[in-house]
Amino acid sequence: MRQYLSSFQTTASVPAPGDTWHPPRQPIMVDLSKWPLFSLMSLQELASIRQACVFGNSANEAIYVTSDDEVFVFGLNCSNCLGTGDIQSTMVPKKLDFLTGKKVVSLSYGSGPHVLLATEEGELFAWGHNGYSQLGNGTTNQGVAPVLVSTNLVGKKVAAVACGSHHSMALTDTGEVYAWGYNNCGQVGCGSTANQPSPRRVAFRLQNKAAVSIVCGQTSSLAVLDNGEVYGWGYNGNGQLGLGNNGNQLTPCRLVDLQGVCVQQVVCGYAHAMALTDEGLLYAWGANTYGQLGTGNKSNQLSPVQIMAEKERIIEIAACHSAHTSAARSYSGQVFMWGQCRGQSLLLPHLTHFQYTDDVFACFATPAVMWRPISVDPDDFLTVAQALRKEFDNPETSDLKFCIEGKFIHVHKSILKIRCEHFRTMFQAHWNEDMKEVIQIQQFSYPVYRSFLHFLYTDSVELPPEDAIGLLDLATSYCENRLKRLCQHIIKRGITVSNAFVLLSAAVRYDAEDLEEFCFKFCVNHLTEVTQTTAFWQVDGNLLKDFISRASRCGAFRN
Repeated sequence: MRQYLSSFQTTASVPAPGDTWHPPRQPIMVDLSKWPLFSLMSLQELASIRQACVFGNSANEAIYVTSDDEVFVFGLNCSNCLGTGDIQSTMVPKKLDFLTGKKVVSLSYGSGPHVLLATEEGELFAWGHNGYSQLGNGTTNQGVAPVLVSTNLVGKKVAAVACGSHHSMALTDTGEVYAWGYNNCGQVGCGSTANQPSPRRVAFRLQNKAAVSIVCGQTSSLAVLDNGEVYGWGYNGNGQLGLGNNGNQLTPCRLVDLQGVCVQQVVCGYAHAMALTDEGLLYAWGANTYGQLGTGNKSNQLSPVQIMAEKERIIEIAACHSAHTSAARSYSGQVFMWGQCRGQSLLLPHLTHFQYTDDVFACFATPAVMWRPISVDPDDFLTVAQALRKEFDNPETSDLKFCIEGKFIHVHKSILKIRCEHFRTMFQAHWNEDMKEVIQIQQFSYPVYRSFLHFLYTDSVELPPEDAIGLLDLATSYCENRLKRLCQHIIKRGITVSNAFVLLSAAVRYDAEDLEEFCFKFCVNHLTEVTQTTAFWQVDGNLLKDFISRASRCGAFRN
């Protein structure tokens, strides 16, 4: 039996007012055995794992959480980074009793290494290397076991954490950023280069602003705000802050070259960084010794440059501060890698046969750490859900056919009745449809209706945003609220300048308030481009008047 994994934390992030970037929610099935440490575990142990992370200077330490919320560690134990209370290495997993029962929501590791862990209750724990007070407990003593970090965080709920080489950051559920530890280059963002022994609010230009995600390079820090702006501080010798120069910054500075785009994800490598916008555009900057920027050369970039512009929409990017490797995943699921890959420098994004960016780091990064913690989903038998998926549109087992636009879809009446109130009502003895073997559908298109029936078998939807509008109409008509939410998610993920106003119009028409708010904000963020599209001037006059009035109240037309 193999063990497979799915993402549980991509970047350190919290929900933002309005809508923020979310990774695609299709099941991710990364093979755990690609990381050698886990090949030593028994099948029974593997089957119990819910979350896991491989870290360390040689990818020789691991931490995992079981389905019973028990935390285990094993590996080299460099600088007490296993938190077991001793200095002994172990190939036999040891339980961290102190953390039993605490649901893990975010985890990060440094180069010492030191480890930060945030729980569902908003508590922050730290252990491992502490030579620069990166554990935030006010000392420089090694953290041989997990300690609760509470200084300046009392009454705060930590939602996410991020580690640099020897500094740390935490993000609260209200968007406040705290930093501490090694500060030789200003990476703590406190205005000086003095080490910070305990968490301290990163203020200055972040005052009265809400961050939604935080990431760390080796000695640099970046934060994304709820309006899509990016701020950086710390070491900038290779341009990894993206400010157009290579001077260190002791306080947060906005990346002005990203003005005009709305950033939804940022990742940091050892000395480079990348940003992904809400339109699926990818920007990179910083060190480029190994081609990790993907520009086709090895020249550093002091400011963000767009890469992969000729490729399809990018939906996920990946890097980690202990490697010079970069990866990205496209809308159709293609995975690209570049930078230092098993000692070879790939100067341009290289198309792989991987399904997920996690595979790139397991097989080609040095060290082969996980760029994000990932969640485990065992795949040792055919589940009910998998069996249903397999039987969709199977003429050998079906007892009913739908005919749409001359094409047939084979289904099972009992499954439709179980899954959908509309069909439960339809297939009653006094309805004519209950006696039919073929039912004609004229109200909806074939792709839309097939996607709807496929959803009833799989709980998933695979449609481009424009077709999702039709499925949203169907979901509204059939009172399928979950399907309605999935359609809204697809539309959000596929929104562009050219289709934004069409999608806004659809959201209004189908009374999808959350989607309407998202599309409205996108249109305002890209107001000049949106108003130049044909769709903007072809919509209903009342909707156009309402948009202009609402945008005006938001200050969109101010200079």
